[in-house]
Amino acid sequence: ISKGPGNAKAVKATAVPPGPPVYLDLVYIPNHSNSKNVDVEFFKRVRSSYYVVSGNDSAADEPSRAVLDSLLEGKAQWESNMQVTLIPTHDSEVMREWYQETHEKQQELNIMVLASSSTVVMQDESFPACKIEL
Repeated sequence: ISKGPGNAKAVKATAVPPGPPVYLDLVYIPNHSNSKNVDVEFFKRVRSSYYVVSGNDSAADEPSRAVLDSLLEGKAQWESNMQVTLIPTHDSEVMREWYQETHEKQQELNIMVLASSSTVVMQDESFPACKIEL
Protein backbone atom coordinates (compact mmCIF):
# COMPACT_ATOMS: atom_id res chain seq x y z
CA ILE A 1 0.00 0.00 0.00
CA SER A 2 1.32 3.40 -0.96
CA LYS A 3 -0.03 6.28 1.13
CA GLY A 4 0.17 9.92 0.34
CA PRO A 5 -1.60 12.97 1.77
CA GLY A 6 -5.30 12.10 1.73
CA ASN A 7 -5.10 9.08 -0.56
CA ALA A 8 -4.10 5.43 -0.56
CA LYS A 9 -3.55 3.10 -3.48
CA ALA A 10 -2.66 -0.55 -3.69
CA VAL A 11 0.49 -1.47 -5.57
CA LYS A 12 0.91 -5.07 -6.74
CA ALA A 13 4.37 -6.39 -5.95
CA THR A 14 5.86 -9.17 -8.04
CA ALA A 15 8.02 -11.90 -6.58
CA VAL A 16 10.81 -11.09 -9.06
CA PRO A 17 11.24 -7.50 -10.27
CA PRO A 18 11.32 -6.92 -14.05
CA GLY A 19 14.74 -7.01 -15.67
CA PRO A 20 16.96 -9.06 -17.98
CA PRO A 21 16.73 -12.87 -17.81
CA VAL A 22 19.08 -14.98 -15.71
CA TYR A 23 20.10 -18.41 -17.07
CA LEU A 24 20.73 -21.30 -14.69
CA ASP A 25 21.11 -25.06 -14.98
CA LEU A 26 18.96 -26.04 -12.00
CA VAL A 27 16.40 -24.03 -10.01
CA TYR A 28 14.53 -25.10 -6.90
CA ILE A 29 11.20 -23.29 -6.95
CA PRO A 30 11.04 -21.58 -3.55
CA ASN A 31 8.60 -22.08 -0.67
CA HIS A 32 7.14 -25.42 -1.76
CA SER A 33 6.07 -23.90 -5.07
CA ASN A 34 3.69 -21.46 -3.43
CA SER A 35 2.15 -18.80 -5.69
CA LYS A 36 2.85 -16.05 -3.11
CA ASN A 37 6.52 -16.17 -4.11
CA VAL A 38 6.57 -17.36 -7.71
CA ASP A 39 4.68 -15.80 -10.61
CA VAL A 40 4.93 -15.40 -14.39
CA GLU A 41 7.67 -12.78 -14.00
CA PHE A 42 9.78 -15.36 -12.11
CA PHE A 43 9.70 -17.73 -15.09
CA LYS A 44 10.23 -14.93 -17.60
CA ARG A 45 13.40 -13.90 -15.73
CA VAL A 46 14.72 -17.08 -14.10
CA ARG A 47 15.34 -19.41 -17.05
CA SER A 48 16.57 -22.89 -16.28
CA SER A 49 17.02 -26.26 -17.93
CA TYR A 50 15.64 -27.92 -14.78
CA TYR A 51 13.07 -26.73 -12.23
CA VAL A 52 12.51 -28.71 -9.04
CA VAL A 53 8.91 -28.45 -7.82
CA SER A 54 8.37 -29.48 -4.22
CA GLY A 55 5.23 -29.61 -2.19
CA ASN A 56 2.94 -32.39 -1.13
CA ASP A 57 0.26 -30.60 0.89
CA SER A 58 -2.93 -29.93 -1.05
CA ALA A 59 -4.45 -28.13 1.97
CA ALA A 60 -1.61 -25.58 1.77
CA ASP A 61 -1.94 -25.34 -2.04
CA GLU A 62 1.41 -27.09 -2.62
CA PRO A 63 2.45 -27.26 -5.32
CA SER A 64 0.37 -24.37 -6.54
CA ARG A 65 -1.49 -24.80 -9.82
CA ALA A 66 -0.93 -21.07 -10.37
CA VAL A 67 2.86 -21.63 -10.24
CA LEU A 68 2.66 -24.48 -12.75
CA ASP A 69 0.53 -22.33 -15.06
CA SER A 70 2.99 -19.45 -14.60
CA LEU A 71 5.75 -21.70 -15.93
CA LEU A 72 3.77 -22.22 -19.14
CA GLU A 73 2.96 -18.53 -19.51
CA GLY A 74 6.48 -17.35 -18.67
CA LYS A 75 8.26 -19.87 -20.91
CA ALA A 76 5.96 -18.96 -23.82
CA GLN A 77 7.65 -15.53 -23.75
CA TRP A 78 11.23 -16.84 -24.06
CA GLU A 79 12.98 -16.09 -27.34
CA SER A 80 14.25 -19.66 -27.67
CA ASN A 81 12.48 -22.97 -27.27
CA MET A 82 15.17 -24.65 -25.15
CA GLN A 83 14.12 -27.83 -23.39
CA VAL A 84 12.97 -27.49 -19.79
CA THR A 85 12.61 -30.42 -17.43
CA LEU A 86 10.23 -30.14 -14.50
CA ILE A 87 11.14 -32.40 -11.56
CA PRO A 88 8.36 -32.84 -8.98
CA THR A 89 9.56 -34.06 -5.60
CA HIS A 90 6.21 -35.72 -4.85
CA ASP A 91 3.43 -37.30 -6.81
CA SER A 92 0.43 -35.09 -6.12
CA GLU A 93 -3.10 -34.75 -7.45
CA VAL A 94 -2.39 -31.13 -8.47
CA MET A 95 0.66 -32.19 -10.48
CA ARG A 96 -1.17 -35.09 -12.16
CA GLU A 97 -4.17 -32.92 -13.13
CA TRP A 98 -1.94 -30.12 -14.43
CA TYR A 99 0.14 -32.58 -16.43
CA GLN A 100 -2.91 -34.13 -18.09
CA GLU A 101 -4.75 -30.86 -18.74
CA THR A 102 -1.74 -29.01 -20.19
CA HIS A 103 0.20 -31.84 -21.85
CA GLU A 104 -0.25 -30.45 -25.36
CA LYS A 105 0.98 -26.99 -24.26
CA GLN A 106 3.95 -28.61 -22.49
CA GLN A 107 4.95 -30.36 -25.71
CA GLU A 108 4.57 -27.14 -27.69
CA LEU A 109 6.85 -25.32 -25.23
CA ASN A 110 9.38 -28.18 -25.02
CA ILE A 111 8.68 -28.90 -21.33
CA MET A 112 9.20 -32.41 -20.04
CA VAL A 113 7.87 -33.53 -16.67
CA LEU A 114 10.16 -36.10 -15.10
CA ALA A 115 8.45 -38.76 -13.06
CA SER A 116 10.32 -40.60 -10.38
CA SER A 117 10.88 -44.26 -10.99
CA SER A 118 13.57 -44.87 -8.41
CA THR A 119 13.64 -45.15 -4.66
CA VAL A 120 16.56 -44.19 -2.45
CA VAL A 121 16.95 -45.99 0.86
CA MET A 122 19.02 -44.30 3.56
CA GLN A 123 19.19 -45.68 7.06
CA ASP A 124 15.56 -46.01 8.21
CA GLU A 125 13.86 -43.98 5.49
CA SER A 126 13.15 -44.38 1.82
CA PHE A 127 11.93 -41.82 -0.68
CA PRO A 128 11.38 -41.42 -4.44
CA ALA A 129 14.27 -39.96 -6.39
CA CYS A 130 15.13 -38.72 -9.86
CA LYS A 131 18.58 -38.77 -11.41
CA ILE A 132 19.58 -35.77 -13.48
CA GLU A 133 22.79 -35.08 -15.34
CA LEU A 134 24.01 -31.53 -15.88
